[in-house]
Amino acid sequence: KVFQAVVSCIGGDGTIYIIPKSFETALNKMMAEIQNTFKGLGLLIPYCWKKGEACVVRGSDTVWYRAKIVEVSSSTLQVQYIDHGYIESIPQCHLYPTTFYTGIPPFCIPCQLYKTLPIGNFWQQEAVEYLQELLKNEEVEIHVKELPDNPRGKLSISLYFGGMSLSSFMAYQRYCVAEDCQDIQKLGVFEGDLSPSYLLQPLPLPGETFPVTVTHLVSPKEVYICLDSSENLTKHSATERSASCDSESLSKALKWCNKIVKTLPHLTNFKKELPCLAEYVDGLWYRAKLLSITQLVPVQILVQFVDYGTYLVAPTSRLRHIPCHLLKYPVQAVRVLLAGFRPASDDKNVERIPYSPEWSLKALWTMVDCVEGKRLSASILTVSPEVTISLYGDDKNLVHLKLIEMGLAELDQ
Repeated sequence: KVFQAVVSCIGGDGTIYIIPKSFETALNKMMAEIQNTFKGLGLLIPYCWKKGEACVVRGSDTVWYRAKIVEVSSSTLQVQYIDHGYIESIPQCHLYPTTFYTGIPPFCIPCQLYKTLPIGNFWQQEAVEYLQELLKNEEVEIHVKELPDNPRGKLSISLYFGGMSLSSFMAYQRYCVAEDCQDIQKLGVFEGDLSPSYLLQPLPLPGETFPVTVTHLVSPKEVYICLDSSENLTKHSATERSASCDSESLSKALKWCNKIVKTLPHLTNFKKELPCLAEYVDGLWYRAKLLSITQLVPVQILVQFVDYGTYLVAPTSRLRHIPCHLLKYPVQAVRVLLAGFRPASDDKNVERIPYSPEWSLKALWTMVDCVEGKRLSASILTVSPEVTISLYGDDKNLVHLKLIEMGLAELDQ
């Protein structure tokens, strides 16, 4: 069985506690009932607690949770939150014995990684802390491998985050040995000798009108667009719906990559068009490709962020190998030419775009104002030799009409 779950806790022994997404509604309903049933403080009179006894605990967030007694001492009790897995020492005044809700099984499931042996036969403290940092409160994909012999035992699972196997990843980190060798080969994070490439984004048919966003402008006529099917997907073509799903899955995969990016090796191969991860000015890492070496001492590389079209000159410290599973998502940004206009022959503005001097900088900034943050739509005219489109603003008029009105461009039939 395969299902989505949220990791609620990593136990001190490396047990992974998960809450299936399908349980969330029932858990939230029960939690609301518990809050209405138990109010105020815990039991303030002396009480003889017993190990294994059911109780409710008032957590540090003032919310009541189901729990059971794990250890009894004079002033505090060690309890386990049975719907989340974690264990905590709690003063007795924050607990209340109860027989309510004891007939409902725990919502969290204790799990262990299938055919995965920790180094030294138990999970080291460093590995447990790493698992907590990586997984806690994150949504993951669970593949059930073996049911426990004991109903209260641990479920044997394979866990995948952002398309990567946790067993394989932890084995690479040398925290464990994963017996499933095929799984390690599937990880594909560190295959630096290959020459992979990105998939191209499938485009709607010529003549179809589809929503887009402009992610980067090279000139008023040359831009990068992304298919935007975030609104009312039922009205959009299969191509757009597929693009939307790809974009959502890619965002999740990149979020995970940003969590583990320090474990990915730096680039040593600087072949043109080579896919990689590059750090942008916001401190986050995105998919990119190498374009050229702009400086040798120190080495500076020109890269392009393939899902936006933007460029950056970066040192090698900001470039890392890309996990191979990130190559299965088509590039989100498509380079297009806008049809219907050309630079004005009598544009007297002196400041020109250095790499495209036929256009004035004023024309570029005017086009930026026309498209930035706007709800746009496009229609493909030709796909060869280059993709050429008509681009419309949210008022359904061609975006370049503003440039023509200002004398910054002229109609091109």
